Amino acid sequence: AMADPSSFASPACCLTRHLYLRCRADFGARALRGTVALTARAEREALRGPRGPDVQVFKVTVNGQDAQFAFGEKHSFKGTPLEITFPNELRRGQEAVVEISFESSPQSSALQWFTPEQTSGKKHPFLFSQCQATHCRAIFPCQDTPAVKLTYYAEISVPKELVALMSANRDGEAPDPEDSTHKIYRFSQNVPIPCYLFALVVGDLESRKIGPRTLVWAEKELVDKSAYEFSEAEAMLKTAEDLAGPYVWGQYDLLVLPPSFPYGGMENPCLTFVTPTLLVSIAVIKVIAHEISHSWTGNLVTNKTWEHFWLNEGHTVYLERRIGGRLFGEQFRHFQALGGWRELQNTINTLGDKNPVTNLVINLDEVDPDVAYSSVPYEKGFALLFYLEQLLGGPDVFIGFLKAYVQQFAYKSIVTEDWKNFLYSYFKDKVDVLDKVDWNSWFHAPGMPPVKPTYDMTLSNACVALSQRWIQAKESDLGSFSSADLKEMSSHQLIEFLALLLLEAPLPLSHVQRMQEVYDFNAVYNSEIRFRWLRLCIMSKWEEAIPLALKMATDQGRMKFTRPLFRDLYSFDKSRDLAVKTFLEHRASMHPVTSMLVGKDLKQDQ
Repeated sequence: AMADPSSFASPACCLTRHLYLRCRADFGARALRGTVALTARAEREALRGPRGPDVQVFKVTVNGQDAQFAFGEKHSFKGTPLEITFPNELRRGQEAVVEISFESSPQSSALQWFTPEQTSGKKHPFLFSQCQATHCRAIFPCQDTPAVKLTYYAEISVPKELVALMSANRDGEAPDPEDSTHKIYRFSQNVPIPCYLFALVVGDLESRKIGPRTLVWAEKELVDKSAYEFSEAEAMLKTAEDLAGPYVWGQYDLLVLPPSFPYGGMENPCLTFVTPTLLVSIAVIKVIAHEISHSWTGNLVTNKTWEHFWLNEGHTVYLERRIGGRLFGEQFRHFQALGGWRELQNTINTLGDKNPVTNLVINLDEVDPDVAYSSVPYEKGFALLFYLEQLLGGPDVFIGFLKAYVQQFAYKSIVTEDWKNFLYSYFKDKVDVLDKVDWNSWFHAPGMPPVKPTYDMTLSNACVALSQRWIQAKESDLGSFSSADLKEMSSHQLIEFLALLLLEAPLPLSHVQRMQEVYDFNAVYNSEIRFRWLRLCIMSKWEEAIPLALKMATDQGRMKFTRPLFRDLYSFDKSRDLAVKTFLEHRASMHPVTSMLVGKDLKQDQ
């Protein structure tokens, strides 16, 4: 079996099949405290137990009998192995229930605890988890590798004025018999999932029904706006089912998190987590389509290790753009696809085209998956699939493959070789075409892909033309620009116009100042536009933009925005010290993963 370089788990010797969690959220101590019972099956004779995390373990029983346990040496990011000695040897195929009493640490990298002041409502505390890629082991001991899939049942005791939600179907609530100030929420996830899809949120949440299988959850202040913004969810779910097969998860709810949530969205089963920056963004459709698509690629068919993350993300971006194409037409799909290619260029400019983390299939030996994370698995992965679609007969032919691929590997965890073998067997009449693909460069070479797919330019041309006008303009031409330049352009095209300028050498300061005069981008609060505009200003060394960029970098914590803004501010001599000072002031209230990565970017890592 392939070992997972990001985990100490040894699934070759035993496999967790089911998890039963009972725990209490203690906001005072910032800890989750309780027991996790893992049903483990011996995969070969003489079993050692699961390995686990950076949490306190008080007691371990196996089938009800006390068991010896010992921690191995702590690793910088893989956590600490927990070895459990079974009282009786298990034969291959036998199951045992391993029950572990645990308490999470207040510094757990998986959890962010908020004081009431940090929430919209200001009255109650809030907690959310983010386990992807390898943080579930910082909540409770588990086999934290995507190679292992398990079902789960959970009972979570929380202060009774709050609501608990999980990546599972809701299974009722009841008063806590042991504490009259608490109530217990129950959850059931009957589809086997990898640990990274385990998720919990506790807060003063309200819901609105927006579809037959969809509630939107948010703090009271945001719930109506959220329900309005996410109203397309059911239409997108139906489109996705048509493209990829039946939706097997039951409920599809959406949850809006506090602004420090580090990602645009997280595909937790039954309950997609999203950033509130989407409420001031036109990327709503894109992110929701993306998270919905993960219900097939990622959550049903899963990468076996994080080295094959592109299997999750490349296919999900492909499906997301197919949904966009159904809703807004094929030209729009091509426009989004080309935007993705430019995003990939941008990432590779930042990381360097010899950097091994720009390989599609990466080597994670002694590399923290959070540090290796970038747009490469998304956009290089998508580019490969888009190129294959064009090579193998077009969108209708290729979606047939994708549907068959999901069916073939549903409920399993796979590697790139499994995907490639299935591609060859599905297109067995086109092996000569497939053999012309430079697989080695696509998978194992850094930098841009060996081939660029073909893109319909209809919607892109206006963005290219306007960006070229600005790039070529001399001081004497600046008078020729006016607000009329943008009259025919959609918000999507504005984003692309700014993205194209970011790929070039910085514009002269006079140009950026003139752009503000005629287009007034400072007054635009659409997060995707504002983010790119502020980066452009800082790169052109416009000092007036410094406070605006710092505000955006700290008002929200979505890493896609926060990390590049802080990096640009750090690179500009006039704002470097202020960027570091601002980061250090905000560090304590930042999400643990964001704080770690921004700390590295600003050379402040301890």
